[in-house]
Amino acid sequence: MRHRDANKHLGRTSAHRRALRRNLAASLFEHGQITTTREKAKFVRAFAEKLITLARQGTLAARRRTIALLQDRNICREEDGEPVQVDTVIHKLFAEIGPRFQDRPGGYTQIVNLPLRRVGDNGQLVLLRLLEEKKTAAPAAPVRPPRARKASAPVAPAPAAPTSSPDQPAPPQTPQPAADAAGNETT
Repeated sequence: MRHRDANKHLGRTSAHRRALRRNLAASLFEHGQITTTREKAKFVRAFAEKLITLARQGTLAARRRTIALLQDRNICREEDGEPVQVDTVIHKLFAEIGPRFQDRPGGYTQIVNLPLRRVGDNGQLVLLRLLEEKKTAAPAAPVRPPRARKASAPVAPAPAAPTSSPDQPAPPQTPQPAADAAGNETT
């Protein structure tokens, strides 16, 4: 029985889970978004958000703690067929991602369900991504006045009462068809 066991095992040993969590978090920080299964995304989300909270502090102790939890890896680009080191994951986390979320009290990531399923086990795929930077406040769109409501059915004006003189007979009145409660004409 797994009563009171809060950890997801994901079918892996503890060392494999730790390596999976580190690799997914490092890829998230390197690329800004990753595609993975829903269970793995939920598993790595809390870890990534704790690392971003440490990066917001920006202290040496926070940097050392992050290196201990995440390890560090190089971010490389290929130029002229040769890999060239551009940055490290820890540096990007502390120089770009941490300051970006400085004013945000939490909730730095978002899980978006994708309509795709993984080939093999039909696992639900999701997109785990960092939230976008805050945009500067754009001017508010002008508020449109409320539109006038259309009448449900055009109502014909009632005919004016004929003015008849005593020497002329009144024109005959044509009976109007009766209508029931739903507005349907009855004969």
